[in-house]
Amino acid sequence: MPFRPITLGASSLGDRGGAADVAALADALVASRFAQIDTSNNYAEGRSEQALGAALARAGGLPDGAILITKTDYDPVTKVYDGDRVKRSFEESLTRLGLERLPLLHLHNPTTMTLAEATGPGGAIEALVGLREQGLVDAIGVAAGTRALVEDYVRTDAFDAVLTHNRYTLVDRSAQTILELAAERGMTVFNGAPFGGGILADETGTATKYGYRPASFALHGFIAKLRQVCEQWSVPLPAAALHFSLRNPLIHSTAVGVSSLARLDALGELAATQIPEGFFEAVEKLGTPPLTAND
Repeated sequence: MPFRPITLGASSLGDRGGAADVAALADALVASRFAQIDTSNNYAEGRSEQALGAALARAGGLPDGAILITKTDYDPVTKVYDGDRVKRSFEESLTRLGLERLPLLHLHNPTTMTLAEATGPGGAIEALVGLREQGLVDAIGVAAGTRALVEDYVRTDAFDAVLTHNRYTLVDRSAQTILELAAERGMTVFNGAPFGGGILADETGTATKYGYRPASFALHGFIAKLRQVCEQWSVPLPAAALHFSLRNPLIHSTAVGVSSLARLDALGELAATQIPEGFFEAVEKLGTPPLTAND
C-alpha cells in the first residue's frame, strides 16, 4: 500500500506531561492531516499505544485513509525475542490500539538475538511472515539503528519495509547502503530522525548531541558551515533537514518524532517551507560530512 511522505513518531507519547496533555496530543496525532502514525509495543512502556487506542476510540476509529504502524518488541523482563514473543507483542499492541489488523508491523531493535535465531525455526521472522500470511498484517518490516544489523536483516529478503534512523541526514549519509539494498528489493523505506535527535532542529546552535551521543568537534564545525549556507539562502535549518529527506527518491516516508502540540504545528510549517532551487546544490558543495559515532 502507498505510505504518506511524513510519518508522525509517537515514541514519547505517554512519557511526558499529565493525562490531559497526553490525550490532547494523541487526539491531534490521530486527526492530523499527515494521517500516518508510528508507535511501538514498548514506547513509554506501552503507554504510547494505549494513548493512541484511547484517541481512536474517542474518534470513532481510525479516520478514513489514515495509517497506523506499530512494531514488535522483545520481552521487557526476559529480553526473549523469539516467534512466540513476536506473536504476544502483536496481540498486546492490537489490544491497546483497539484494532484487528495492521497495514505494517515492524520487527523493532532485534538486538537480543542473533540473526540465525531470528531466521531459524520458531524465530521472529517466521512469526512475522505467519502474521502476514494470515492476513493480520499487510506488510512486515525491520526497524533499527545500527547499520550492519539493519543491512543483515534487509539481506534476508524477508521484509517489505525498513526503518533506519539517525543515519541519513544533512550531516550523515551512512545509511546510503541500506537505501540502495532496499531499493534493489522493492522495499518501502522509512527514514527516521531527520533532525539527528534534535541538533538539526536547533536554530540556537546550543544543542550538543547527534543521535543521542555527544557530537564531535568536526561535526559541530560542519553544522556551523551548514548554518551559514542556510542563512545565505534564507532557509531555516530544520526545514532544510526535513526536506533533505523528503526529496530523496529512495525514501518513501520520513518519520519525525512529535512530543508536543507545538512540535506538531512546527512540523506543518517546516513541511510547507519552499526550498529555493539550487539550495541543496550549495549544501553539497560543503563536501562529505564527517563520520558520526553512531556505529
